[in-house]
Amino acid sequence: MESIRNFCIIAHIDHGKSTLADRMMEMTDTVAKREMKSQLLDSMELEREKGITIKLTPVRMRFRDHDLNLIDTPGHVDFSYEVSRSLQACEGAVLVVDASQGIQAQTLANVYLALEQDLTIIPVLNKVDLPAADVPRVSKEVINLLGCSDEDIIKISAKTGENVDQVLEAIIERIPSPSGDSDAPTRALIFDSYYDDYRGVILYARVVDGEIRKNDQIKMLATQAGGLALEVGQLSPDMRASASISTGQIGYIVTNLKTTRDARVGDTITVNRSAATQALPGYKNVKPFVYAGFFPVSNEDYNDLKDAVEKLSLSDSALQFEPENSPVLGFGVRIGFLGLLHMDIVRERLEREYNLDLVVTNPSTDYQLTLVTGEEANIKSAADLPDVTKLVEIREPWINGEIVVPKDYIGGVIQLIVSKRGVQKNLSYIDERALISFEAPLANLLTDFYDQLKSATSGYGSFNYELSEYRAEDLVRVDFYVGGEMVDSLSVMAHRSESQSLGREVVKKLKEVVPRQSFQVSLQAAIGGRFIAREDISAYRKDVTAKLYGGDVSRRKKLLAKQAKGKKRMKKFGNVEIPSEAFTVMLKRD
Repeated sequence: MESIRNFCIIAHIDHGKSTLADRMMEMTDTVAKREMKSQLLDSMELEREKGITIKLTPVRMRFRDHDLNLIDTPGHVDFSYEVSRSLQACEGAVLVVDASQGIQAQTLANVYLALEQDLTIIPVLNKVDLPAADVPRVSKEVINLLGCSDEDIIKISAKTGENVDQVLEAIIERIPSPSGDSDAPTRALIFDSYYDDYRGVILYARVVDGEIRKNDQIKMLATQAGGLALEVGQLSPDMRASASISTGQIGYIVTNLKTTRDARVGDTITVNRSAATQALPGYKNVKPFVYAGFFPVSNEDYNDLKDAVEKLSLSDSALQFEPENSPVLGFGVRIGFLGLLHMDIVRERLEREYNLDLVVTNPSTDYQLTLVTGEEANIKSAADLPDVTKLVEIREPWINGEIVVPKDYIGGVIQLIVSKRGVQKNLSYIDERALISFEAPLANLLTDFYDQLKSATSGYGSFNYELSEYRAEDLVRVDFYVGGEMVDSLSVMAHRSESQSLGREVVKKLKEVVPRQSFQVSLQAAIGGRFIAREDISAYRKDVTAKLYGGDVSRRKKLLAKQAKGKKRMKKFGNVEIPSEAFTVMLKRD
């Protein structure tokens, strides 16, 4: 165990951690030159396109007779639980900060996670070769944050490979070797799991005590699922099988489990021949808190959509779904996500990998209800809200957020927070930047908060949040009527103070997307039985008096009366075709 070092790389999105991992693998000859490509560990097409890491990947490297186990973590807030589990599997972390951008919100969040796990942090300034790099300023920010000295910070360029060997040296010198008892009952931490079409569920695990051998009977302590370790080994970066993985090592286990729900991230694995009873700390069942309805454009594709979602959920245990039926859109599924990026990724994967055409309804969050009978209930969409007379209170989720911005933009950001019913809690400074802490209702940040933040701060603001609690608020359901008929897929929950303006805004946007008919169509917003906003789409007009030339006025009146009668009849039987864009109208920017 003396020669093992387990570490991960943490950074804000796009600060260069995947590129740094590439250089390390090159320098340690882990990957042959001919197989090398940039962002090698980002294997998913989406990751390469968006330039972000979505699934974390471990890799083992050999350097100066030491085994260096690197875990490449995602940088986005939606996956912060996975990041916290990978940090628990390590003894140290390499903190990468972009020398041209400085410390961002995600950097802070990940540093706090690393400090909670008591990890040794190696600060690294990346992109020092850029003309825009401001090394003295950013070094000062890092020193203020970590309380280290300037000599501790390694200045590198991951793209050119400058000084990357110093990072490898520092990992061996500064990060302690893993501690653990090889004679104790076996315990291993799952920090990632995915489903392989040909081999079943594959777990990435860090062995804390004991060892796991090939063909061992394994058991998960949280989900109580049992299985068989069909193959164990190490990743460098492709799988290399071995007879066992022992204390302190990071490796993979191929199991005969059918779904990742049996082996969730953060769970503890033990083996039957030396079973442990005490689970490793920190496991929690991650619950989705953003929900959206996914409907196929044509109803014939419903079964394909259901199969595709089931396949995706095999390898993504955080995904939860249930069938949903809408009078307008037909059959579909309502899916729960960890956040908006997670939702975006799942949507793109369904469209690309399974060739589906989808209509996605406005994302909403879940609400807790207390009924008059004293029962507690949970709803995931506004359409499920029971009658107001049966309710005592409705609770909505609130978040604790942090925004890091340059000083000049503080005013605009605080205004933005207040406009979302948020409350600013604290304001502190890291050199030229301000850290604004606030609380806000999650529902108000779902649709476009991030875009508005980027606009208000000229792209310099970065944002990080975590779920705090559910609070009782004066919430109402706003319904929308098209041509006198209620469309339940458009219903939204809103605070009573914001319901009027929300109703007006949505009705105005609907007017742009619902096509004109030969009869007048009314678009209305209502709370309960009271209408709060209305717009009318005027009818197409046909000039029925065009053929008249002179003659008595009564002939003209007769023709117009006949037309009015026809329109009245048409309004009675006419149907308004609602286009699919209407359901994403809340996401549409002005």
